[in-house]
Amino acid sequence: MKSAQIERYGGSDVVQINKSTPAPNDPSVGKVLVNIRAAGVNPADWKFRDGFFQQMMPLQFPSTLGWDFSGVIEKVGEDVSDFKQGDEVNGQAAEITGGSGAFAEIALANADNIANKPKALSHEEAAGLPTVGVSAWQALVETIGLTNGQKILIHGGAGGIGSIAIQLAKHLGAYVATTVRANDMQYVKELGADEIIDYQTQNFDDLLHDYDAIYDNVGGETYARSFKVVKKGGIIVSMLEQPNQQLMEQFGVRALFQLTQVNRERLTKVAQWVDQNNIRVNVEKTFLLEEAGKALEYQKDAHPRGKVVLAM
Repeated sequence: MKSAQIERYGGSDVVQINKSTPAPNDPSVGKVLVNIRAAGVNPADWKFRDGFFQQMMPLQFPSTLGWDFSGVIEKVGEDVSDFKQGDEVNGQAAEITGGSGAFAEIALANADNIANKPKALSHEEAAGLPTVGVSAWQALVETIGLTNGQKILIHGGAGGIGSIAIQLAKHLGAYVATTVRANDMQYVKELGADEIIDYQTQNFDDLLHDYDAIYDNVGGETYARSFKVVKKGGIIVSMLEQPNQQLMEQFGVRALFQLTQVNRERLTKVAQWVDQNNIRVNVEKTFLLEEAGKALEYQKDAHPRGKVVLAM
């Protein structure tokens, strides 16, 4: 079978298409074998390729890349009773979570890391959902507990996580502000954003005040300036920054770093919400598996509107 692999850390030149990758063996206890129809490309994918996480989560080479996927179950292992051959599922199949890598024609995945694919979505759309959908759900529903009438600022609203988070926040009844580039303003308006800040020409911390929550997908200076926007007793959840104790005490704000944990329960809740509310997963660009190296560079450099996916 074909897969996109690396044999060392590095840039786009280290990604190789192995046309004779040994197909995964029959699934062991608690695992499933999936025919991959599409794989989602996330910032974590190029960061793993570049070696950002090699001290914390080292890869074993050769390593098949890829976390998110959508596909059809080929076989189920022992103790897997909730899925059967032919089921359409999406989820994660990363090597470091016990899978065999999603950038491949066939992959092993833990049954705990998959769920039934949203019926309303194509395989390409569903492949783009697991990480971003669960990230938004975990932050807004579970951590922040966002409720009707509250105000939330979502940084990076046009990106994969941000575009889902805007829709989820509106579904929860919140007033939503977001920061984007000028050419993404119409896009996030269509997603439901109430107030849109062009971060290249406007200072969000001068314009917004007394917000209940901030969901940060940008980090750096943007994260530090966000404390001025949240009212006392409010909360900032960041996908990138560890809590700044000094700023927390200065502004009387809770701050948390989120490590997204994709599991069946969260995937199922996200899928039900998507199907019930006709939620959009915007796939900006689709590459073939053979173009995995180009897809990673596009994800890294282009600031895509929504998601980038690989079609098998």
